[in-house]
Amino acid sequence: MATLYTIRELAKEFDLTTRAIRFYEDMGLLRPERQGPGGRNRMYSARERARLRLTLRAKRLGLSLMQAKDIIDMYDSPRDTAPQLEKFIEVLASHRQQLESQLDEIQANLDEVKQHEREAKALLNKHNTKSKRSSTIVTTD
Repeated sequence: MATLYTIRELAKEFDLTTRAIRFYEDMGLLRPERQGPGGRNRMYSARERARLRLTLRAKRLGLSLMQAKDIIDMYDSPRDTAPQLEKFIEVLASHRQQLESQLDEIQANLDEVKQHEREAKALLNKHNTKSKRSSTIVTTD
């Protein structure tokens, strides 16, 4: 008999809320079996558990849920993995380019912050030097 998981078991295992798992289901990433009266109980197979794990991995990589779905759905197709791997490489390359662009923007912002910090420190030093000179009162008798 195949192992089945309840929504609560998966939520606990992956440190998610049951609402998040239902959201992934609504997005078409998961397709649990329905059991019980009116199909109210969701039961997840090992396959669905693996899909959830892949979804979370894609999310950690910064992929959108739709990109994750496209890639994961390819594994449901016939067993020729070349198209799957080509699509995965394409998505990763695109995502890498986006991250590199963001990194360039962050580096430019960081350089600008450092420049403002240097200028502010120089102004503060200049101000402190002036204050020290003006507070020194020379008196003659």
